[in-house]
Amino acid sequence: MSNNPRTTLAVAGLSLGTALNPLNSSMIAVALVVLRADFGLDVAAVTWVVTSFYLASAAGQPVMGRLADRFGPRRMFMLGMALVSLTCALAPLAPNFALLCVARAVMALGTATAYPSAVVMVGAIAQRAQVESARPLGRLQMANTSAAAVGPVVGGLLVSFVGWEALFLVNVPLAVAALLIVRKAAPRDEAREHGSVAGLVRDSDIPGILAFVSALLLVMMAALNVAPGYRWWMLAAGTVIAALFAWRELRFDRPFLNLRLLGRNRPLLLIYLSFAVFSSVYYFVFFGLPQLLQEGGGYDPGVVGLLMLPLAAMSVVATPWAVKAMGKFSVRRVLLAGVLLLTLVAALMWLLTGSLVIPLVAVLTALMGVPYGTVSIATNQGMFVSTRPQDRGVAAGIYQTCRYVGAITATVMIGVFAAGGVHQDSWARMVLAMLVLCAVTFGVSLFWRQRTE
Repeated sequence: MSNNPRTTLAVAGLSLGTALNPLNSSMIAVALVVLRADFGLDVAAVTWVVTSFYLASAAGQPVMGRLADRFGPRRMFMLGMALVSLTCALAPLAPNFALLCVARAVMALGTATAYPSAVVMVGAIAQRAQVESARPLGRLQMANTSAAAVGPVVGGLLVSFVGWEALFLVNVPLAVAALLIVRKAAPRDEAREHGSVAGLVRDSDIPGILAFVSALLLVMMAALNVAPGYRWWMLAAGTVIAALFAWRELRFDRPFLNLRLLGRNRPLLLIYLSFAVFSSVYYFVFFGLPQLLQEGGGYDPGVVGLLMLPLAAMSVVATPWAVKAMGKFSVRRVLLAGVLLLTLVAALMWLLTGSLVIPLVAVLTALMGVPYGTVSIATNQGMFVSTRPQDRGVAAGIYQTCRYVGAITATVMIGVFAAGGVHQDSWARMVLAMLVLCAVTFGVSLFWRQRTE
Protein backbone atom coordinates (compact mmCIF):
# COMPACT_ATOMS: atom_id res chain seq x y z
CA MET A 1 0.00 0.00 0.00
CA SER A 2 2.94 2.30 0.71
CA ASN A 3 6.72 2.24 0.58
CA ASN A 4 6.74 3.79 4.05
CA PRO A 5 7.38 0.97 6.56
CA ARG A 6 5.77 3.02 9.32
CA THR A 7 2.53 3.30 7.36
CA THR A 8 2.51 -0.41 6.57
CA LEU A 9 3.16 -1.24 10.22
CA ALA A 10 0.38 1.08 11.38
CA VAL A 11 -2.16 -0.58 9.09
CA ALA A 12 -0.96 -4.00 10.28
CA GLY A 13 -1.45 -3.02 13.92
CA LEU A 14 -4.90 -1.59 13.27
CA SER A 15 -5.83 -4.68 11.27
CA LEU A 16 -4.76 -6.96 14.10
CA GLY A 17 -6.78 -5.01 16.65
CA THR A 18 -9.93 -4.79 14.54
CA ALA A 19 -9.66 -8.52 13.78
CA LEU A 20 -10.10 -9.48 17.44
CA ASN A 21 -13.83 -8.78 17.44
CA PRO A 22 -14.73 -10.96 14.44
CA LEU A 23 -12.19 -13.56 15.56
CA ASN A 24 -13.88 -13.92 18.94
CA SER A 25 -17.35 -13.85 17.47
CA SER A 26 -16.47 -16.75 15.16
CA MET A 27 -14.22 -18.88 17.35
CA ILE A 28 -17.08 -19.42 19.78
CA ALA A 29 -19.23 -20.98 17.04
CA VAL A 30 -17.51 -24.36 17.29
CA ALA A 31 -17.54 -24.30 21.10
CA LEU A 32 -21.32 -24.02 21.52
CA VAL A 33 -21.90 -27.77 21.64
CA VAL A 34 -19.03 -28.22 24.12
CA LEU A 35 -20.34 -25.41 26.32
CA ARG A 36 -23.82 -26.95 26.25
CA ALA A 37 -22.38 -30.22 27.54
CA ASP A 38 -20.09 -28.64 30.16
CA PHE A 39 -22.73 -26.33 31.64
CA GLY A 40 -25.87 -28.41 30.95
CA LEU A 41 -27.53 -25.93 28.60
CA ASP A 42 -30.05 -26.14 25.74
CA VAL A 43 -29.70 -24.52 22.30
CA ALA A 44 -31.49 -21.30 23.27
CA ALA A 45 -29.54 -20.86 26.53
CA VAL A 46 -26.07 -21.38 25.07
CA THR A 47 -26.67 -18.66 22.47
CA TRP A 48 -26.35 -16.12 25.30
CA VAL A 49 -22.57 -16.55 25.22
CA VAL A 50 -22.86 -15.20 21.66
CA THR A 51 -25.63 -12.73 22.37
CA SER A 52 -23.90 -11.15 25.38
CA PHE A 53 -20.88 -10.43 23.17
CA TYR A 54 -23.01 -8.84 20.47
CA LEU A 55 -25.18 -6.85 22.85
CA ALA A 56 -22.10 -5.29 24.44
CA SER A 57 -20.56 -4.71 21.01
CA ALA A 58 -23.76 -3.20 19.62
CA ALA A 59 -23.98 -0.77 22.53
CA GLY A 60 -20.24 -0.14 22.72
CA GLN A 61 -19.36 0.58 19.09
CA PRO A 62 -21.20 3.92 18.64
CA VAL A 63 -20.05 5.06 22.09
CA MET A 64 -16.44 4.15 21.36
CA GLY A 65 -16.70 5.80 17.95
CA ARG A 66 -17.87 9.03 19.54
CA LEU A 67 -15.12 8.82 22.17
CA ALA A 68 -12.56 8.30 19.38
CA ASP A 69 -13.85 11.43 17.60
CA ARG A 70 -13.78 13.34 20.88
CA PHE A 71 -10.62 12.21 22.69
CA GLY A 72 -8.46 10.65 19.98
CA PRO A 73 -8.62 7.33 18.10
CA ARG A 74 -5.09 6.19 18.96
CA ARG A 75 -5.70 6.66 22.67
CA MET A 76 -9.02 4.80 22.58
CA PHE A 77 -7.57 1.95 20.51
CA MET A 78 -4.80 1.30 23.02
CA LEU A 79 -7.20 1.52 25.97
CA GLY A 80 -9.44 -1.10 24.35
CA MET A 81 -6.58 -3.50 23.73
CA ALA A 82 -5.48 -3.21 27.36
CA LEU A 83 -9.02 -4.07 28.52
CA VAL A 84 -9.12 -7.12 26.22
CA SER A 85 -5.79 -8.38 27.57
CA LEU A 86 -6.85 -8.12 31.19
CA THR A 87 -10.32 -9.61 30.70
CA CYS A 88 -9.14 -12.57 28.64
CA ALA A 89 -6.44 -13.41 31.16
CA LEU A 90 -9.08 -13.69 33.91
CA ALA A 91 -12.04 -15.16 31.98
CA PRO A 92 -10.96 -18.85 32.16
CA LEU A 93 -11.36 -18.60 35.95
CA ALA A 94 -15.13 -17.98 35.62
CA PRO A 95 -16.90 -20.54 37.86
CA ASN A 96 -20.25 -20.55 36.00
CA PHE A 97 -21.85 -19.80 32.65
CA ALA A 98 -23.34 -16.47 33.75
CA LEU A 99 -19.92 -15.05 34.66
CA LEU A 100 -18.54 -16.41 31.41
CA CYS A 101 -21.14 -14.36 29.54
CA VAL A 102 -20.16 -11.31 31.60
CA ALA A 103 -16.53 -11.82 30.64
CA ARG A 104 -17.53 -12.06 26.98
CA ALA A 105 -19.44 -8.79 27.30
CA VAL A 106 -16.48 -6.97 28.88
CA MET A 107 -14.16 -8.36 26.21
CA ALA A 108 -16.59 -7.11 23.59
CA LEU A 109 -16.40 -3.58 24.99
CA GLY A 110 -12.63 -3.70 24.64
CA THR A 111 -12.69 -4.94 21.06
CA ALA A 112 -15.43 -2.41 20.25
CA THR A 113 -12.90 0.40 20.42
CA ALA A 114 -10.77 -0.97 17.59
CA TYR A 115 -12.86 -0.61 14.43
CA PRO A 116 -14.25 2.94 14.85
CA SER A 117 -10.84 4.14 16.05
CA ALA A 118 -9.17 2.50 13.05
CA VAL A 119 -11.61 4.07 10.58
CA VAL A 120 -10.89 7.52 12.03
CA MET A 121 -7.13 6.90 11.67
CA VAL A 122 -7.51 5.54 8.12
CA GLY A 123 -8.14 9.02 6.76
CA ALA A 124 -4.81 10.29 8.10
CA ILE A 125 -2.99 7.14 7.01
CA ALA A 126 -4.41 7.29 3.46
CA GLN A 127 -3.49 10.95 3.18
CA ARG A 128 0.04 10.26 4.42
CA ALA A 129 0.43 7.37 1.96
CA GLN A 130 -1.30 9.35 -0.84
CA VAL A 131 -3.73 6.54 -1.69
CA GLU A 132 -7.50 6.20 -1.87
CA SER A 133 -9.20 5.38 1.43
CA ALA A 134 -10.56 2.14 -0.05
CA ARG A 135 -7.08 0.63 0.01
CA PRO A 136 -6.38 0.79 3.78
CA LEU A 137 -10.06 0.04 4.39
CA GLY A 138 -9.60 -3.01 2.17
CA ARG A 139 -6.69 -4.12 4.35
CA LEU A 140 -8.84 -3.78 7.46
CA GLN A 141 -11.66 -5.65 5.76
CA MET A 142 -9.36 -8.47 4.66
CA ALA A 143 -8.10 -8.82 8.24
CA ASN A 144 -11.65 -8.82 9.59
CA THR A 145 -12.91 -11.23 6.96
CA SER A 146 -9.97 -13.57 7.43
CA ALA A 147 -10.28 -13.51 11.21
CA ALA A 148 -14.00 -14.22 11.11
CA ALA A 149 -13.53 -17.07 8.67
CA VAL A 150 -10.39 -18.56 10.24
CA GLY A 151 -11.97 -18.30 13.69
CA PRO A 152 -13.78 -21.65 13.51
CA VAL A 153 -10.55 -23.38 12.46
CA VAL A 154 -8.56 -21.82 15.29
CA GLY A 155 -11.43 -22.30 17.70
CA GLY A 156 -11.93 -25.90 16.72
CA LEU A 157 -8.27 -26.75 17.25
CA LEU A 158 -8.12 -24.91 20.57
CA VAL A 159 -11.31 -26.53 21.87
CA SER A 160 -10.23 -29.99 20.71
CA PHE A 161 -6.70 -29.90 22.16
CA VAL A 162 -6.97 -27.48 25.10
CA GLY A 163 -10.57 -26.61 25.93
CA TRP A 164 -12.88 -23.62 25.67
CA GLU A 165 -10.65 -21.66 28.09
CA ALA A 166 -8.05 -21.30 25.34
CA LEU A 167 -10.51 -19.20 23.31
CA PHE A 168 -9.93 -16.42 25.84
CA LEU A 169 -6.22 -16.88 26.52
CA VAL A 170 -5.24 -16.66 22.86
CA ASN A 171 -6.39 -13.03 22.83
CA VAL A 172 -3.85 -11.86 25.40
CA PRO A 173 -0.72 -11.86 23.20
CA LEU A 174 -2.68 -10.65 20.17
CA ALA A 175 -4.14 -7.64 21.99
CA VAL A 176 -0.78 -6.75 23.54
CA ALA A 177 0.89 -6.92 20.11
CA ALA A 178 -1.78 -4.67 18.54
CA LEU A 179 -1.39 -2.15 21.37
CA LEU A 180 2.40 -1.96 21.03
CA ILE A 181 2.37 -1.73 17.22
CA VAL A 182 -0.21 1.07 17.14
CA ARG A 183 1.57 2.92 19.91
CA LYS A 184 4.78 2.83 17.85
CA ALA A 185 3.54 3.38 14.28
CA ALA A 186 0.05 4.93 14.16
CA PRO A 187 -0.41 8.69 13.68
CA ARG A 188 -0.54 10.56 16.96
CA ASP A 189 -3.88 12.02 17.97
CA GLU A 190 -4.53 15.60 16.94
CA ALA A 191 -5.62 18.11 19.55
CA ARG A 192 -8.90 16.77 20.85
CA GLU A 193 -11.52 17.80 23.32
CA HIS A 194 -10.57 17.56 26.99
CA GLY A 195 -12.99 17.50 29.88
CA SER A 196 -13.75 16.11 33.30
CA VAL A 197 -14.95 12.59 34.00
CA ALA A 198 -18.22 14.06 35.33
CA GLY A 199 -18.71 15.91 32.07
CA LEU A 200 -17.99 12.77 30.06
CA VAL A 201 -20.56 10.77 32.05
CA ARG A 202 -23.10 13.58 31.69
CA ASP A 203 -22.62 13.68 27.92
CA SER A 204 -22.50 9.89 27.42
CA ASP A 205 -26.27 9.36 27.22
CA ILE A 206 -26.33 6.58 29.82
CA PRO A 207 -30.17 6.43 29.71
CA GLY A 208 -30.03 6.02 25.94
CA ILE A 209 -27.51 3.18 26.16
CA LEU A 210 -29.56 1.42 28.86
CA ALA A 211 -32.76 1.83 26.83
CA PHE A 212 -31.11 0.44 23.68
CA VAL A 213 -29.75 -2.63 25.47
CA SER A 214 -32.99 -3.16 27.42
CA ALA A 215 -35.15 -3.03 24.30
CA LEU A 216 -32.91 -5.52 22.47
CA LEU A 217 -32.76 -7.80 25.50
CA LEU A 218 -36.52 -7.86 26.06
CA VAL A 219 -37.34 -8.48 22.39
CA MET A 220 -34.77 -11.27 22.21
CA MET A 221 -36.04 -12.91 25.40
CA ALA A 222 -39.56 -12.77 24.01
CA ALA A 223 -38.44 -14.30 20.70
CA LEU A 224 -36.61 -17.10 22.53
CA ASN A 225 -39.61 -17.60 24.84
CA VAL A 226 -37.35 -17.58 27.91
CA ALA A 227 -40.31 -16.97 30.23
CA PRO A 228 -43.40 -18.41 28.46
CA GLY A 229 -45.89 -16.74 30.79
CA TYR A 230 -44.45 -13.28 30.13
CA ARG A 231 -43.54 -13.52 26.45
CA TRP A 232 -46.00 -10.94 25.13
CA TRP A 233 -45.42 -8.63 28.10
CA MET A 234 -41.69 -8.63 27.35
CA LEU A 235 -42.33 -7.96 23.65
CA ALA A 236 -44.66 -5.07 24.49
CA ALA A 237 -42.21 -3.63 27.02
CA GLY A 238 -39.35 -3.90 24.53
CA THR A 239 -41.39 -2.09 21.89
CA VAL A 240 -42.33 0.73 24.28
CA ILE A 241 -38.73 1.14 25.46
CA ALA A 242 -37.55 1.22 21.84
CA ALA A 243 -40.03 4.01 21.10
CA LEU A 244 -38.89 5.97 24.17
CA PHE A 245 -35.28 5.40 23.11
CA ALA A 246 -35.95 6.90 19.67
CA TRP A 247 -37.81 9.85 21.24
CA ARG A 248 -34.91 10.61 23.58
CA GLU A 249 -32.17 10.21 20.98
CA LEU A 250 -33.85 12.73 18.69
CA ARG A 251 -33.84 15.32 21.50
CA PHE A 252 -30.53 14.70 23.26
CA ASP A 253 -27.60 16.91 22.23
CA ARG A 254 -25.05 14.08 22.27
CA PRO A 255 -27.08 10.94 21.54
CA PHE A 256 -25.67 7.45 21.88
CA LEU A 257 -27.19 6.54 18.50
CA ASN A 258 -27.37 9.61 16.29
CA LEU A 259 -30.76 9.14 14.66
CA ARG A 260 -30.63 12.67 13.28
CA LEU A 261 -27.46 11.75 11.39
CA LEU A 262 -29.36 8.87 9.81
CA GLY A 263 -32.46 10.94 9.14
CA ARG A 264 -30.61 13.54 7.09
CA ASN A 265 -28.36 11.05 5.31
CA ARG A 266 -30.50 8.62 3.29
CA PRO A 267 -27.55 6.86 1.58
CA LEU A 268 -25.98 6.11 4.96
CA LEU A 269 -29.27 4.81 6.35
CA LEU A 270 -29.73 2.46 3.37
CA ILE A 271 -26.17 1.15 3.75
CA TYR A 272 -26.84 0.42 7.40
CA LEU A 273 -30.08 -1.40 6.66
CA SER A 274 -28.49 -3.40 3.86
CA PHE A 275 -25.53 -4.42 6.01
CA ALA A 276 -27.72 -5.38 8.99
CA VAL A 277 -29.94 -7.70 6.96
CA PHE A 278 -26.96 -9.12 5.05
CA SER A 279 -25.26 -9.89 8.37
CA SER A 280 -28.29 -11.83 9.57
CA VAL A 281 -28.02 -14.08 6.48
CA TYR A 282 -24.31 -14.61 6.93
CA TYR A 283 -24.52 -15.40 10.64
CA PHE A 284 -27.32 -17.88 10.00
CA VAL A 285 -24.65 -19.89 8.19
CA PHE A 286 -21.82 -18.99 10.53
CA PHE A 287 -23.53 -20.08 13.74
CA GLY A 288 -26.03 -22.57 12.35
CA LEU A 289 -23.77 -24.61 10.09
CA PRO A 290 -21.17 -25.64 12.74
CA GLN A 291 -23.99 -26.85 15.01
CA LEU A 292 -25.60 -28.71 12.10
CA LEU A 293 -22.31 -30.45 11.28
CA GLN A 294 -21.67 -31.43 14.90
CA GLU A 295 -25.22 -32.48 15.81
CA GLY A 296 -26.55 -33.68 12.48
CA GLY A 297 -23.30 -34.94 10.97
CA GLY A 298 -21.47 -36.06 14.11
CA TYR A 299 -18.27 -34.23 13.17
CA ASP A 300 -15.62 -33.31 15.76
CA PRO A 301 -15.21 -29.55 16.50
CA GLY A 302 -11.72 -29.62 14.97
CA VAL A 303 -13.07 -31.09 11.74
CA VAL A 304 -15.89 -28.54 11.68
CA GLY A 305 -13.35 -25.74 12.03
CA LEU A 306 -11.39 -27.09 9.06
CA LEU A 307 -14.57 -27.34 7.01
CA MET A 308 -15.10 -23.61 7.54
CA LEU A 309 -11.56 -22.84 6.29
CA PRO A 310 -12.54 -22.50 2.58
CA LEU A 311 -14.71 -19.55 3.60
CA ALA A 312 -11.59 -17.77 4.84
CA ALA A 313 -9.63 -18.48 1.68
CA MET A 314 -12.33 -17.28 -0.70
CA SER A 315 -13.21 -14.20 1.34
CA VAL A 316 -9.55 -13.13 1.29
CA VAL A 317 -9.51 -13.56 -2.49
CA ALA A 318 -12.82 -11.75 -2.95
CA THR A 319 -11.97 -8.64 -0.93
CA PRO A 320 -9.12 -7.20 -3.09
CA TRP A 321 -11.06 -8.17 -6.20
CA ALA A 322 -14.05 -6.20 -4.90
CA VAL A 323 -11.81 -3.20 -4.13
CA LYS A 324 -10.57 -3.16 -7.74
CA ALA A 325 -14.08 -3.75 -9.10
CA MET A 326 -15.46 -0.79 -7.15
CA GLY A 327 -12.89 1.46 -8.80
CA LYS A 328 -13.92 0.19 -12.22
CA PHE A 329 -17.68 -0.43 -11.94
CA SER A 330 -18.79 1.63 -8.86
CA VAL A 331 -19.60 0.63 -5.30
CA ARG A 332 -23.31 0.14 -6.06
CA ARG A 333 -22.80 -2.38 -8.86
CA VAL A 334 -20.37 -4.43 -6.80
CA LEU A 335 -22.79 -4.37 -3.86
CA LEU A 336 -25.72 -5.59 -5.97
CA ALA A 337 -23.60 -8.30 -7.60
CA GLY A 338 -22.50 -9.49 -4.17
CA VAL A 339 -26.07 -9.67 -2.87
CA LEU A 340 -27.23 -11.64 -5.92
CA LEU A 341 -24.40 -14.12 -5.38
CA LEU A 342 -25.33 -14.32 -1.69
CA THR A 343 -28.87 -15.29 -2.70
CA LEU A 344 -27.58 -18.03 -4.98
CA VAL A 345 -25.32 -19.47 -2.29
CA ALA A 346 -28.13 -19.35 0.28
CA ALA A 347 -30.33 -21.33 -2.10
CA LEU A 348 -27.57 -23.91 -2.59
CA MET A 349 -27.44 -24.37 1.19
CA TRP A 350 -30.66 -26.36 0.76
CA LEU A 351 -28.48 -29.24 -0.51
CA LEU A 352 -27.35 -29.83 3.07
CA THR A 353 -30.83 -31.02 3.97
CA GLY A 354 -30.05 -34.12 1.93
CA SER A 355 -26.36 -34.71 2.61
CA LEU A 356 -23.58 -33.49 4.92
CA VAL A 357 -20.65 -35.09 3.10
CA ILE A 358 -17.36 -33.23 3.44
CA PRO A 359 -16.84 -32.25 -0.25
CA LEU A 360 -20.30 -30.64 -0.46
CA VAL A 361 -19.81 -28.72 2.79
CA ALA A 362 -16.37 -27.51 1.68
CA VAL A 363 -17.68 -26.23 -1.66
CA LEU A 364 -20.60 -24.39 -0.04
CA THR A 365 -18.45 -22.72 2.60
CA ALA A 366 -16.02 -21.64 -0.12
CA LEU A 367 -18.86 -20.16 -2.14
CA MET A 368 -20.15 -18.25 0.91
CA GLY A 369 -16.76 -16.56 1.25
CA VAL A 370 -17.17 -14.72 -2.07
CA PRO A 371 -20.36 -12.75 -1.30
CA TYR A 372 -19.21 -12.22 2.29
CA GLY A 373 -15.99 -10.51 1.22
CA THR A 374 -17.70 -8.62 -1.61
CA VAL A 375 -20.71 -7.26 0.27
CA SER A 376 -18.69 -6.47 3.40
CA ILE A 377 -16.13 -4.26 1.64
CA ALA A 378 -18.80 -2.67 -0.60
CA THR A 379 -20.97 -1.65 2.36
CA ASN A 380 -17.86 -0.56 4.27
CA GLN A 381 -16.80 1.73 1.45
CA GLY A 382 -20.41 2.84 1.00
CA MET A 383 -20.46 3.91 4.66
CA PHE A 384 -17.14 5.74 4.28
CA VAL A 385 -18.15 7.77 1.21
CA SER A 386 -21.59 8.53 2.66
CA THR A 387 -20.18 10.19 5.78
CA ARG A 388 -18.40 13.47 6.48
CA PRO A 389 -14.84 13.04 7.85
CA GLN A 390 -15.77 14.51 11.25
CA ASP A 391 -18.59 11.96 11.65
CA ARG A 392 -16.71 8.82 10.61
CA GLY A 393 -15.93 7.56 14.11
CA VAL A 394 -19.60 7.57 15.11
CA ALA A 395 -20.67 6.32 11.67
CA ALA A 396 -18.23 3.41 11.84
CA GLY A 397 -19.51 2.54 15.30
CA ILE A 398 -23.11 2.45 14.10
CA TYR A 399 -22.00 0.40 11.09
CA GLN A 400 -20.58 -2.23 13.41
CA THR A 401 -23.74 -2.10 15.52
CA CYS A 402 -25.65 -3.09 12.37
CA ARG A 403 -23.42 -6.14 12.11
CA TYR A 404 -24.23 -7.12 15.67
CA VAL A 405 -27.95 -6.51 15.25
CA GLY A 406 -27.83 -8.87 12.27
CA ALA A 407 -25.86 -11.44 14.24
CA ILE A 408 -28.25 -11.18 17.20
CA THR A 409 -31.19 -11.60 14.85
CA ALA A 410 -29.60 -14.73 13.40
CA THR A 411 -28.90 -16.28 16.82
CA VAL A 412 -32.44 -15.55 17.99
CA MET A 413 -33.94 -17.07 14.85
CA ILE A 414 -31.70 -20.13 15.17
CA GLY A 415 -33.01 -20.56 18.70
CA VAL A 416 -36.57 -20.29 17.40
CA PHE A 417 -36.19 -22.56 14.36
CA ALA A 418 -33.98 -25.12 16.13
CA ALA A 419 -35.47 -25.24 19.61
CA GLY A 420 -35.26 -29.04 19.50
CA GLY A 421 -31.73 -29.10 18.09
CA VAL A 422 -29.95 -28.17 14.86
CA HIS A 423 -30.63 -30.94 12.36
CA GLN A 424 -31.49 -31.18 8.69
CA ASP A 425 -35.20 -30.50 9.18
CA SER A 426 -34.56 -27.30 11.14
CA TRP A 427 -31.84 -26.35 8.64
CA ALA A 428 -34.46 -26.38 5.88
CA ARG A 429 -36.45 -23.75 7.79
CA MET A 430 -33.30 -21.68 8.23
CA VAL A 431 -32.58 -21.75 4.49
CA LEU A 432 -36.07 -20.44 3.71
CA ALA A 433 -35.54 -17.63 6.21
CA MET A 434 -32.17 -16.81 4.62
CA LEU A 435 -33.74 -16.50 1.17
CA VAL A 436 -36.36 -14.08 2.46
CA LEU A 437 -33.64 -11.97 4.09
CA CYS A 438 -31.59 -12.04 0.87
CA ALA A 439 -34.56 -10.59 -1.02
CA VAL A 440 -34.86 -7.80 1.55
CA THR A 441 -31.12 -7.06 1.31
CA PHE A 442 -31.32 -6.76 -2.48
CA GLY A 443 -34.39 -4.52 -2.29
CA VAL A 444 -32.70 -2.12 0.13
CA SER A 445 -29.39 -2.11 -1.79
CA LEU A 446 -31.19 -1.34 -5.04
CA PHE A 447 -32.20 2.10 -3.72
CA TRP A 448 -28.71 3.08 -2.52
CA ARG A 449 -26.84 5.77 -4.40
CA GLN A 450 -23.45 7.25 -3.53
CA ARG A 451 -23.85 10.55 -1.74
CA THR A 452 -22.76 13.62 -3.67
CA GLU A 453 -22.10 16.95 -1.95
